[in-house]
Amino acid sequence: MDFSRIPALRARTVPPASHIIDGERRAASDGNTLDVTSPIDGNLLTTIPRGTAEDAEAAILSARSAFDDGRWSLLPPAARKKAMLKWADLIEAEAEELAVLGVRDNGTEIGMAFKAEPLSAVGTIRHFAEAIDKIYGEIAPTAPDALGLIHKQPVGVVGAIVPWNFPLMIGSWKLGPALAAGCTVVLKPAETASLTLVRLAELALDAGIPPGVLNVVTGEGSVVGAAIAESHDVDVLVFTGSGATGRRLLEASARSNLKRVYLELGGKSPNIVFADAPNLDEAAKVSAAGIFRNSGQVCIAGSRLLVERDIHDAFVQKLVAHAEAMQVGDPLDPGTNAGAVNSERQLLQNLAFIDEARAAGRNIATGGTRILQETGGTYMAPTIVTGVAADDRIVRDEVFGPVLTVQAFDTEDQAVALANGSDYGLAAGVWTSNLSRAHRMIKRIQAGVVHVNTYGGADITVPLSGVKQSGNGHDKSLHAFDKYLDLKTAWIKI
Repeated sequence: MDFSRIPALRARTVPPASHIIDGERRAASDGNTLDVTSPIDGNLLTTIPRGTAEDAEAAILSARSAFDDGRWSLLPPAARKKAMLKWADLIEAEAEELAVLGVRDNGTEIGMAFKAEPLSAVGTIRHFAEAIDKIYGEIAPTAPDALGLIHKQPVGVVGAIVPWNFPLMIGSWKLGPALAAGCTVVLKPAETASLTLVRLAELALDAGIPPGVLNVVTGEGSVVGAAIAESHDVDVLVFTGSGATGRRLLEASARSNLKRVYLELGGKSPNIVFADAPNLDEAAKVSAAGIFRNSGQVCIAGSRLLVERDIHDAFVQKLVAHAEAMQVGDPLDPGTNAGAVNSERQLLQNLAFIDEARAAGRNIATGGTRILQETGGTYMAPTIVTGVAADDRIVRDEVFGPVLTVQAFDTEDQAVALANGSDYGLAAGVWTSNLSRAHRMIKRIQAGVVHVNTYGGADITVPLSGVKQSGNGHDKSLHAFDKYLDLKTAWIKI
C-alpha cells in the first residue's frame, strides 16, 4: 500500500450509506439511521440505514426473484466467472480506499487491514470464480439398464450475517462460494462495520453481476438479522459471530422453514508451547502477534497459552517484552501494530474480564487498562494474565480483546486435557521439534485448525471450521461449496 495516500483518504467525508436492494441504493423504509462512530477518535463518521424487517423482506424477495428467474444461476459458468473476476479487479483497483474506509469504521491497524481485508477479498473471489467451470457432476456405477446421474445445483437464496472484525475477508468467505455456486445472497453486515460491504455490493453491480443477486441490508441484528433468519424464502443461513446469536439462529430455523444453518462461532484457542520448541524467541513473537494484532479481535486468536513448566517463567518474560513493545494507537499510522477496540461496549466488556481476574487474585503481568483515552478512541493495552485457574471465566469464555491467559503444564497428556477443557474448538497451536509429538497433538486436540510451529496465516486453499460449540460447516477452500450446492439424483431407465 502507498502509505503516503493515507492523510488524503482519511480526510475524505464519508457520505451516508444505503442499503443495496435489487440493484438500487435505498434508505430504511421508515427513514431512520444509525450513527457510525469511528473507534479511532470517537467522532461521527457517517450514518447507515437502520434497517427494518420490511427492508430485509424486500431484499429477500429481490434475491428470491433473481434466483428463480435464473438471471444468475442459469448463466453459463463462463459468464458468471467473467463477472466475478471483473468484480475482483474492481475491488483490487479500489483496495487502498477500501482499506482506509474499513479502518476508520472498525479500527483495525492499516498494515493488517490492507492485506486481510480488500486484498484477501480479491484473492477469495478469484479463487472461487476460477472454480466455477470446474464443478462437475457424477455418474454412478449402476447396472447396465440404468443411468444414475448426480447433479450439483445451487441451493437458492443465502442469508449471510457477518461480524465487524474482518468484514471484507469474512464476507468474501461467504459471498465467493455462494455466488460462484449460482446462489443469490442477502447480506447483513455488523452495525459497527458496514461501510466496506456496502461498497463491495456497489462494485458487484459495476462488474455486471445482475441486480438482486447480491443485496446488502444494514441495521441491527435483532431486527434485520432476525427477519432474515425467520424468512421462509431463505434456503441457507451462514453466520460468523457469537454462540448466543448462533443459538437464536438455529431456533429461528426451527420456527420457520428448517433452513440449513452454518455457524462459525466463538473460540478460546489454546496455543501450546513445549520446552523443545524449535525457537522459543520465535514462538514468543508469533504467539504475541497471534493474540495482540487487531487488538485480539480475531476468531482464531491464540488466547489461551499453555507453556511447559520448565520454561514457563522465562517464556512469560519474553511475552511481556513483546506485549509492551506493541505500538498501540492510531490504526491509520503505518507504525501501529495494534489498533483500536471496535467499540466502547466491547472495550468495557474486555475490562470487566480483567477486573474479575484481578479481584480473584490473578496476576496481571502487563496491561489490563484502557489507554489513550485522551484521543477519544477505544484503546486497550495488551494484557497478560498468569496464575489463572482452568475454571476462571477469563479462561473459559471468549474475551475478544487483547487478553492472553497463561497456564503451565507438566506432561503432554496434561497439555491435551487443558487444551480440550473448553466448550470451543476452533483453532489451536503446537510448538515442538518432535515430529511424532506434533502428529499426536494434531489428532488429539479438538479443533478445526491446528497450527504447528506457527500460528495463523493459513490461506484460502484450506478450510476453516469449528468443532464443539465453535460451529459447523466450512469457510474457505473448495469444501466451502458444500454449503451452497445441493446434490440431485437423476435415475434413468435405459
